[in-house]
Amino acid sequence: MAILNILEFPDARLRTVAKPIKNVDERIVKYSKDMLETMYEAPGIGLAATQVNIHLQLIVIDISDQKTKPIFLINPVIIKAEGKVETSEGCLSIPGYSEPIIRYENIEYEALNISGREIREEATGLLAVCIQHEMDHLQGKLMVDHISSTKRQLIRKKLLKQQKQHA
Repeated sequence: MAILNILEFPDARLRTVAKPIKNVDERIVKYSKDMLETMYEAPGIGLAATQVNIHLQLIVIDISDQKTKPIFLINPVIIKAEGKVETSEGCLSIPGYSEPIIRYENIEYEALNISGREIREEATGLLAVCIQHEMDHLQGKLMVDHISSTKRQLIRKKLLKQQKQHA
């Protein structure tokens, strides 16, 4: 397994729409494991392939306290959503920032798992929010797209300044 480089806003590659995965092969399993290791190292609770410059519909999530219950979602689709909840969201691609975002509180989704089997599950609370956040990444959307353009520009400028200082 390997630690992958996480792209940071405003990197244009984060706006790439991910392509569906046609079959779950060794390459997809390796990407999944590398992404999981990268997410744990960061540390985070979710990571979309787009964030590590892999433009395929692949998400890894683990909201467990012990980091022992990874979830792998391939080609996820939300088929039902209800309720609204506002939570403070952070993002590994927007380090150091969290913003209140409104999401669906309960979702039902379909996806392939790491074995290539179709799954249909319900998610609530933090898991539902995390899935929606990561699915946004697969569509080239970021959490800053859910906030005012003024706040978005302020965050953009600050991150660009930090990135130049580290370069």
